[in-house]
Amino acid sequence: MRVLAAMSGGVDSAVAAARAVEAGHDVVGVHLALSRMPGTLRTGARGCCTIEDSMDAQRAATMLGIPYYVWDFSERFKSDVVDDFIAEYQAGRTPNPCMRCNEKIKFAALMEKAIALGFDAVCTGHYANVVPDANGNLELHRASAWAKDQSYVLGVLTADQLAHAMFPLGDTPSKDLIRAEAAERGLSVAQKPDSHDICFIPDGDTRGWLADRVGISEGDIVDTAGNKLGTHEGTPGFTIGQRKGLHIGTPAPDGLPRFVLEIRPKTNTVVVGPKEALDIIEIAGTSFTWCGEPQENPENEFDVEVQIRAHADPVPAVAQLVGGELIVRPANPLNSVAAGQTAVIYVGTRVLGQFTIARTVSDLNVVATA
Repeated sequence: MRVLAAMSGGVDSAVAAARAVEAGHDVVGVHLALSRMPGTLRTGARGCCTIEDSMDAQRAATMLGIPYYVWDFSERFKSDVVDDFIAEYQAGRTPNPCMRCNEKIKFAALMEKAIALGFDAVCTGHYANVVPDANGNLELHRASAWAKDQSYVLGVLTADQLAHAMFPLGDTPSKDLIRAEAAERGLSVAQKPDSHDICFIPDGDTRGWLADRVGISEGDIVDTAGNKLGTHEGTPGFTIGQRKGLHIGTPAPDGLPRFVLEIRPKTNTVVVGPKEALDIIEIAGTSFTWCGEPQENPENEFDVEVQIRAHADPVPAVAQLVGGELIVRPANPLNSVAAGQTAVIYVGTRVLGQFTIARTVSDLNVVATA
């Protein structure tokens, strides 16, 4: 096949490209330039989109003997990921920019361009597996190494995208084996540290970055009954489940600490309450997609496992499509769930679909929406 290998400059994508070459495919490497002003040193940028990363990707492509290009996706990245991130926070939601990048950039913009240029597949260094079911329909499954499994951030993929996706690392049981293989292949990125944090916030100060772009103004901190308890300096400084830094001053009637339950940017209000109100017994959203073949008769309750963060443990649950809203009720309460987060549902190791959480119901019947 003609394969376009997305090379971030890290060890995973380099080894994935190497395996595609070794499998006999006609491979071309491409690095995505996602910022017009990227950081230049790893010590000053902890993401995956620096100039140094581009150079590392080029060195790996040269070692593999494959053509290498840099594609400028910075405008698309700004509009679909960065601007979306800001808008979601302005709406009081907690977005997942890596999920949005996979959806809009790596498996939409990149794949569309690759197919238009005649490529059969896009190869990445994600840890996940694409396997056919008994009828030949492609499904996305967890990687064999659950500690490195990245199927959660790939939950946005559609059936058409799965047909053009290649994940050569999915069956590798550990990252140490990937690094050892990279060293054996002579790849200079063998011991390169993993990227972390949000790539477009290089210093990791998300609160300060948002304050500069969203702006902050003083507002009220209230309890679930609407009683004013104090003031805050700006909603971007708060996250669901936060306990410290509330500066309420007066103790609650029960003497127990209060936690952030809801952020309401339209009224510039932060709602706080008891810890028990963070135990979520129902989540729901209308923005959902199926990953591969859809669930049969989703209007009837069906058993799933739900995962609400990339590294969270899956929780047994029941799901049901009601009036265009996908509703999930976990067997055990989920903790500190925020509107805007992505919920990915699984059946066994298979990713069935995903949705953006728009509504939560707590164990104390506190309903939060955004």
